[in-house]
Amino acid sequence: METVTVQGVDVPALGLGTWPMEGERCRRAVATALDLGYRHVDTAQMYANEDAVGAAVAAADVPREDVFVVTKLLRGNLAPADVRSSFAASLDRLGLDAVDLLLIHAPSSSVPIEETMAAMNELQAEGTVDHVGVSNFSVDQLRAAMDASGTPVVTNQVEYHPYRDRTELLSFCVEHDVALTAYSPLDEGGVVGDETLAAIGERHGKTAAQVALRWLLQQPNVVAIPKASSREHLRENRDVFDFALSAAEMERVYELGGGAPARFRDLLGP
Repeated sequence: METVTVQGVDVPALGLGTWPMEGERCRRAVATALDLGYRHVDTAQMYANEDAVGAAVAAADVPREDVFVVTKLLRGNLAPADVRSSFAASLDRLGLDAVDLLLIHAPSSSVPIEETMAAMNELQAEGTVDHVGVSNFSVDQLRAAMDASGTPVVTNQVEYHPYRDRTELLSFCVEHDVALTAYSPLDEGGVVGDETLAAIGERHGKTAAQVALRWLLQQPNVVAIPKASSREHLRENRDVFDFALSAAEMERVYELGGGAPARFRDLLGP
């Protein structure tokens, strides 16, 4: 599996998103994904599936150190004492000694970012969190989190797909060596019937969904975490590293989101 390297951290470029799967459905999906070669699994306190994710990771015939496990702090758990107690409960549900990446699920309007980042940094110092990051942060909010943290902010996880222009945020992430993790990268299935994506895919022997994922993964610093539960769709999402989109195809997909093509070309570079 290819990786995106930021701040010296290798993040598997393609992961499994698990919202809104729960229980046995979630456990089976994670188990199947790991069997197919996925090495990045995303969960959250809000998803009520950390136990299912942990059970699949524990049962997999894959060394724990090879699986990049991500979870997120609920917005209501961002005060320092709540960070510590809720994360201890997350570890217990996951059945893990540590997670690879802990994120703030969404910015708080009441708890200063400095307090939350300090509490997360303490968990890092104690060895139960390897890396920290954020989710659903704007450029200004991401900058504030970076300033507040004593360790690198590895990623900002946001909704990103061909219909959502993220050029400004991604440009900031590239400039500051931060990953942009794209959740809902298939627009919750909305890309499947897209004629532009299908036409591009036909030239490569790929589906519209595979084109959407490839488009994301060819951009600098972008990680994608599509959700899937069937072996067929998990395999389809995985098989996006054996072809490449041309510069013209990349720009054509970008135009679906209505952004400024010149800025996108600058972002992709020569």
